[in-house]
Amino acid sequence: MKIWSSEHVFGHPWDTVIKAAMKKYPNPMNPCVVGVDVLERTVDSLGRLHSHRLLSTEWGLPTLVKAILGTNMTLTYIKEHSVVDPLEKKMELFSTNITLTHLVSVDERLVYTPHPENPEMTVLTQEAIIMVKGIGLGSYLESLMAKTISSNAKKGWAAIEWIIQNSEDPVS
Repeated sequence: MKIWSSEHVFGHPWDTVIKAAMKKYPNPMNPCVVGVDVLERTVDSLGRLHSHRLLSTEWGLPTLVKAILGTNMTLTYIKEHSVVDPLEKKMELFSTNITLTHLVSVDERLVYTPHPENPEMTVLTQEAIIMVKGIGLGSYLESLMAKTISSNAKKGWAAIEWIIQNSEDPVS
């Protein structure tokens, strides 16, 4: 098992970042996400928005990794559940793969909150738990996947910035 974690600060207020995060896909920074389906969206009695989505992703695994895993499958599905609490100003997002679970599991948690010292900024904390199962090179593959998750996280931050910049541009 490998645990990856990160923290990123956006130079935008929480409301702005959350709106962009909810519209994160598709975007040019994360072309591996090829589809997003909203399965359910509800507001609970406390005013929190719950969303369940299915993400279709193209992993684009290197040939060596495909050989080690014993699969040519690269289209994978991820289930995502998010809770946006506008009163607490907190968004939590949980995701896990539902494809290839007999080989690998990636459980990710993202939390967006206002910066404690500057309300014009937003803090994103991320954590992923990676487990490769039943493979001799499991720890190597877990480390490789952690590097990929780190790279994808940076692309995700850039995507949110891109969405914010493009939504603030006047429509011509």
